[in-house]
Amino acid sequence: MSGFFPMTPLELRPNRQVVPAGTELWRVHKSKYAPDQFNPILADVHDHREGGRFDGTALDPYHSLYLAADPTTALAESVLRSRPFDRRSSMRYIPWITVRERSLSALRTRCDLSLVSLLGEQDLAAVCQDSTLLEDERNYPQARRWASEIRTQTPDIVGLVWQSRRNRPEHALVLFHDRFDGCDGCDGKPLEVLPDGGIADLGSDAGIERANELLEPLRSEISRPRRP
Repeated sequence: MSGFFPMTPLELRPNRQVVPAGTELWRVHKSKYAPDQFNPILADVHDHREGGRFDGTALDPYHSLYLAADPTTALAESVLRSRPFDRRSSMRYIPWITVRERSLSALRTRCDLSLVSLLGEQDLAAVCQDSTLLEDERNYPQARRWASEIRTQTPDIVGLVWQSRRNRPEHALVLFHDRFDGCDGCDGKPLEVLPDGGIADLGSDAGIERANELLEPLRSEISRPRRP
């Protein structure tokens, strides 16, 4: 922790949810990263256009790792941001470039994960927030700041969990890398990679086909690349 937080006089009283050891979770990530590797890139303190909602910043420089409860939710969280329905087909089309050099991986928790719950309105009120924290696409700088407030006032939690905006009511979550240093039972590695069930190359023909099967209930489809 950088020492810049807390910056609010409000007393947060977070509700918690524990993800038990042995739970299967899913992640979409750049293929150059290992499936269980935390993202080392920090987000801009003031810019909402790059990075994730609860990424670390220079003011609180933790690395993040986003996960979901199932593969469809992991895909939806990664590719459906600001994707409108096409007026002619009533489908959402995802450009191939969005999934190029990306993978969908299955992981399993190696230890219990104690998370701050943001699942319901009472959970949001417990941290002195409302649905804006999760809904507003331009609110990322405020969301990142509030993640640091939560981290400061609950130093024993390892992440946050909320309802996916793109596949309700399934859950999405983020883990903070610095909370696993010296953590009992996981040796700094809270996740193990499961060899089967993922998609190693989402941009391949086979990867697109499998991903589109998962996205079909959400009326969404990854476009295939143009061939020369």
